[in-house]
Amino acid sequence: MKAHKFIKQAAHLSDRYCVSKGKHFRLKHWDPADGGNAVTKDDADELLAREREVLAQLQSKLYAQNQWALLVILQGMDAAGKDGVVSHVMSGVNPEGCDVYSFKQPSTEELDHDYLWRAHQRIPARGKIGIFNRSYYEEVLVVRVHPKLLEAEHQPGALVTGSIWQARYEDINAFERYLDHNGILVRKFFLHLSKGEQKKRFLARLDDPSKNWKFSMDDVKERGFWKDYQHAYEDLIRATATKHAPWYIVPADNKWYARLVVAGAIIETLRQLKMDYPVMDKAKRRELELARKSLA
Repeated sequence: MKAHKFIKQAAHLSDRYCVSKGKHFRLKHWDPADGGNAVTKDDADELLAREREVLAQLQSKLYAQNQWALLVILQGMDAAGKDGVVSHVMSGVNPEGCDVYSFKQPSTEELDHDYLWRAHQRIPARGKIGIFNRSYYEEVLVVRVHPKLLEAEHQPGALVTGSIWQARYEDINAFERYLDHNGILVRKFFLHLSKGEQKKRFLARLDDPSKNWKFSMDDVKERGFWKDYQHAYEDLIRATATKHAPWYIVPADNKWYARLVVAGAIIETLRQLKMDYPVMDKAKRRELELARKSLA
């Protein structure tokens, strides 16, 4: 398949899952087991390998140009496959041009700052792709499901009202608009996993000694809040899906398909920048010619 046809196919694959206007979004309308019609599992490995090649080329141009940056946000329930997306999709990218950060429980220092502070410290520099494995969206997810966590954030009591989540949605939208205005593109992926598939993956972690380390009783406890998390995800996507920072509702029951969708969306985002390697001016060309003669 020629490169331009392949890139077009990759974009088409991801476009159907893109939500840029959240007003009428309902999570029940999206099937976590959707496998699309454009590709079969047998073809997935080959297609993903091609996507990695294209992505590596685009990332190289992004790095060389040193003007734009891309922030990829991965969200999803436990065992949705966020780590797998990072390792399989980004494996061909030059490590110098890609930073991955996993947001864990905030530290004491982080809790003493506003909730966007720790994320802002890790926004990718120009020329780089930054990946957030979980992100500031945890502040309208886990904190919403467990509102007692607000106490640890030292929020003034007068600000903890029924409108606090709406206020945070507005903050996040403003933050992402600010990033976009500064040449930092934001693409957000919700790895949409079914409860049944999560159970299978948890049991696999228990049955396979090499995966035991991945299992945590905290994951099982959070599973008990499944409906609360689904409601929180639906609300935040509805409130924060915008043209400049869209959400992709990625069917995650089939890991191979989820990876193709994420890779396709990243490729299409970078392709639209119409980047090329910097053109050398006369002075730089003379310098290169001098270097060539010196090496003769």
